Amino acid sequence: MAPYAMEPFKIDEDYLTRTLVNLLNIPSPSGYTDQVVHFIGEELQRLKIKFEVTRRGAIRATLPGRQAVSGRAVAVHLDTLGAMVRDLKGNGRLAVAPVGTWSSRFAEGARVTVFTEKGPFRGTIMPLKASGHTFGLEVDTQPVNWDNVEVRVDHRSYKKRDLIDAGFNVGDFVAVDATPEITENGFINARHLDDKVGVAAMMAIARHVATNGLVLPVSCHLVFTIAEEVGFGASAVLYGDVAEMVVIDNATVASGQNSWEFGVTICMMDGAGPFDYHLTRKLIALCREFGIEYSRDVFRQYRSDSASAIQAGNDTRTALVGFGVDGSHGYERTHIDSIRRVAQLVGLYIQSEPTFARDKDYLSSLNGFPHQPDRDIIQIKT
Repeated sequence: MAPYAMEPFKIDEDYLTRTLVNLLNIPSPSGYTDQVVHFIGEELQRLKIKFEVTRRGAIRATLPGRQAVSGRAVAVHLDTLGAMVRDLKGNGRLAVAPVGTWSSRFAEGARVTVFTEKGPFRGTIMPLKASGHTFGLEVDTQPVNWDNVEVRVDHRSYKKRDLIDAGFNVGDFVAVDATPEITENGFINARHLDDKVGVAAMMAIARHVATNGLVLPVSCHLVFTIAEEVGFGASAVLYGDVAEMVVIDNATVASGQNSWEFGVTICMMDGAGPFDYHLTRKLIALCREFGIEYSRDVFRQYRSDSASAIQAGNDTRTALVGFGVDGSHGYERTHIDSIRRVAQLVGLYIQSEPTFARDKDYLSSLNGFPHQPDRDIIQIKT
């Protein structure tokens, strides 16, 4: 069989940004993801890409390969941060708890939708002391935590009974507006870029493969998880048959980090530990070979779908490819250049041969098992 001729994909950026804005405008906090699952499923159907859906909504699509072995995956997550009603307050407002890990500092002032059994209501997350005309400097000195914010619902509710009569309940989901804005010079500002940028990039890659009738060297699963922000994303969708998986997620741009908003970041380690030595260096080699601007980084307060996949018992090589995000889990910003380079790298990766042929077997002999560079043994004469 002739070797596969790899070439960088020409990604349709209009499709990518249009898909991204559509995704950002679909509320999908962890636990409330059915609608975004339908959106992706319907788009996969339109592209005639085969897929399956788990009981709770994770999607596993497949791009066909010349070798039918299904040992490779690329993963993104559909769920976002959000909140949940934890109390109906006596003043006619709602106390909330965060869904996922994020600061109430970034919740203050956010427009939200509260999904009740009687229908959705709009509202705003407000600090308890919101008016400088009333509270003066106390507005600036109140603590930053979730006990010091509340949802002011756009309904005539001034006591708890008003909320009950309107249909509000403890446990109602609260979705935070993404408010996306794309500037003429390529910056993209929004909440929930983590990880809807990754989803849009993967859909653009899938569209390129499908519309051009490409057959990859090895079949590749496209995995869309639904609970990454609460720590369980890829725990129940790989089924043990994936030998290697590349996760697309945000790369945190901040002081002390090596990520930035214009290139692709290859994460070497996160809070769950190092990523696979050989797979990460394969991605670095692809960047070098094809001139893709990249950086390496280590994320400390971070975990991804890789961690949940490994902790669920999958013996899978994993790597993380990131698009640079400033202000992660808050008011986020990235740039189209970073997304383009992520898509280019992942497009090349799915055109590559398996990292190791022996990995097609769950258990095998030592033959073909790789080596890592060893130190020279220096004999010290006494």
